Amino acid sequence: MPGKRGHRGSPGRRSHTARAELSFSVSHMEHLLREGHYAQCLSSSAPVYLVAIIQYLAARVLELVRHEAQNSGRRRLTPELVDLAAHSNTLLSDLFRTITPSPSGPGPAPGPP
Repeated sequence: MPGKRGHRGSPGRRSHTARAELSFSVSHMEHLLREGHYAQCLSSSAPVYLVAIIQYLAARVLELVRHEAQNSGRRRLTPELVDLAAHSNTLLSDLFRTITPSPSGPGPAPGPP
């Protein structure tokens, strides 16, 4: 039908995440940046750039963890392997030097006060 556009293949609106070809949400990062009051003004490219950096770091860490799991003969990625991979890489160990994961994993969810 002329004049009617479907959702598929239409040149309509695309999200910031889709336009930047990222997996992590750019709008969520923008919300967090604005909510945190990190700056008086926020450019439109700042959340896109920050999400791209975080996505790259996550992919790099998961790649290193996968290699650690293969080298140790494990089939699952565990927090211990993440810690081992992050501390065995010099650049990531500098980035994560203040992080100390708990040995038993995440604690219980906080209850009502």
